[in-house]
Amino acid sequence: MSQDSSERIVADLRAWIATVPPGTRVPSSRALCAQHAASPLTVQKAMRALTSAGLIESRPGVGTFVRMAREHPPADYSWQTSTLGALQRRLPLTSSTQRAAAPDAIILHSGYPDRELLPERQVRAAITRAARSEAAVTRSHAHGEPALQAWFAGEVAQHTPPGVQPPRARDVLILPGSQSGLSSIFRAVVGTGEPMLIESPTYWGAIVAAAQTGVQLVPVAVGPHGPDPAEIEEALQRTGAKAFYAQPTFANPTGGQWSGELRRTVLELMHTYNAFLIEDDWAHDLAIDADPSPLAAQDDAGHVIYLRSLTKSVSPALRVAALIARGPAYGRITADRGTETMYVSGLLQNAALDVVTQPSWRTHLRQMRQQLRHRRDQLAAVVHKHIPDAHLEQVPLGGLSLWLRLPDGTDPNELVRACEVRGVVIASGDEWFPAEPSGAYVRLNYCGPDPERFPEAAQIIAQALAGIRT
Repeated sequence: MSQDSSERIVADLRAWIATVPPGTRVPSSRALCAQHAASPLTVQKAMRALTSAGLIESRPGVGTFVRMAREHPPADYSWQTSTLGALQRRLPLTSSTQRAAAPDAIILHSGYPDRELLPERQVRAAITRAARSEAAVTRSHAHGEPALQAWFAGEVAQHTPPGVQPPRARDVLILPGSQSGLSSIFRAVVGTGEPMLIESPTYWGAIVAAAQTGVQLVPVAVGPHGPDPAEIEEALQRTGAKAFYAQPTFANPTGGQWSGELRRTVLELMHTYNAFLIEDDWAHDLAIDADPSPLAAQDDAGHVIYLRSLTKSVSPALRVAALIARGPAYGRITADRGTETMYVSGLLQNAALDVVTQPSWRTHLRQMRQQLRHRRDQLAAVVHKHIPDAHLEQVPLGGLSLWLRLPDGTDPNELVRACEVRGVVIASGDEWFPAEPSGAYVRLNYCGPDPERFPEAAQIIAQALAGIRT
């Protein structure tokens, strides 16, 4: 009961703090005890939580107050202006999905699964075994450990239909996470100043990578079931673009999955226009109600450049991913990677390979599918119940998040701020659009800690939404 009471006091005070100016005196502990029918220890616990969250501060001998912003003399960085020169291109800020949250906050913004969803025991054992092997003291192969290259190639090959040549181990390049692979592909295959088609909305990291490499993005609108092939073809003709970045399987942030017919049509377009499809299969291991089917498995002419990461299904501590490409494109990409990273840690590669080749790996994937389904359905249900003014365009068949459209005229960034003050951290949808957003969206992840707090989170979001719309 004490735990429940302290959380209730924290929630009430958070809501009150959101309505008063900084410097306002917080009610005394005696007053709070009487107001909430709680013990002094319960009130003290709640006050410690608010202090840790940076919302209040105690002034000995005076009282406790809503925290004011600390004033420090501004640092003078003006010397850097002349040294750095004019900015050649505007780079997006760090994604809101990566920001830190208060210890007691309900976390719905991060894209990394809670440790309960990961094969923690297997990962720890694999790292221990790798640390005892030669991989701990030797340099890895430039393109990756051969056994891990073969495993990634085999994962695609099992989806390859008859008559299509499956990828080989030598077509695989091991990466320190897929984000670095995007940058290399954009530099080596697309080129600075060149156009590239991209789904809208899409993964914010791809938008950042394009900005960093100087690629000119050509947005193609996507609905719940993917893009319109006619719009893809029109954009290819109009811009002369030779590449299209897409997430056909459980797209981030929408959760959409392309149909088999759409996959075939897009691949035909890539053949017709001699273009590359950059397939980001980020959620391959995060299936719920549908199975993954890499588009790369249907192509042996080198049109598909394929990316897959193990970061979210194995462990964020093992940043191991793979790229599959064929022909001269592979050489250009590996040359770019070689000048940037030289090679990926063999210790991490061996640990990752150990995990995914254990008999328990398939068991883990089945269990994770069940857990993700339960979390997804639970969050979707409370969203429908408590936030009826918002619209969930589709329940995703896989992935880690819900893509929620807000009522027209809502400022999603204002809602994010209002929710965070109340102890719920969500992500604005604006950063997933390579151009102007087509509507007001937020992304709510169901993969974080404390899924039992989803009802509380939905109620807080609803209160915050009502508050900013009045």
